[in-house]
Amino acid sequence: MTTTPLTRYDHGMLRLMNDRRGRPLYATAARRRLVVAAHLLLTAAIGGLMASSYLAEGEPIWPLVVMVVLLLPWAVATGAINAATRGLLELRERALDERQSAERTRVQARAHRAMTLLLAATTAILLTVGAADGNAPTAYAAPVLIAVLVAHWLMPLWVAGLMAQDEPAEDDSPAA
Repeated sequence: MTTTPLTRYDHGMLRLMNDRRGRPLYATAARRRLVVAAHLLLTAAIGGLMASSYLAEGEPIWPLVVMVVLLLPWAVATGAINAATRGLLELRERALDERQSAERTRVQARAHRAMTLLLAATTAILLTVGAADGNAPTAYAAPVLIAVLVAHWLMPLWVAGLMAQDEPAEDDSPAA
């Protein structure tokens, strides 16, 4: 294995991903699941607003305003998941140790399997709706494809957040 020295960017990202100030958001498995669920719901809400503005007649401005407002809590949830995983998916490979690298591989494999199931279900639904309607649902194809692309992009983050382990409790007692 070749060891490439860490760059200033790598050091900065390591510092950022290991910042413990947001720890109360993801200290327990239940909180991490809650953050991942909130992130998933916010992503779905933003996607739904995008789809509604795409499919709407006229040019309503309210979906755009609500999307911009939802981006702040979405970004906070993204940061909490990244901090909970200590940047597992955001850091370059050279900044990870062997355990983290193996964990990244496990997360990516599980996310890949989940996305395969999601793609198969989406394809089956589109084909079923198209067969029942007599033609392909072209108006919904673009929003559905965008939704699947977003899920493909975020699935490893969601899986990593759900798979993150609790940190060991700090031992405050003096060594015997």
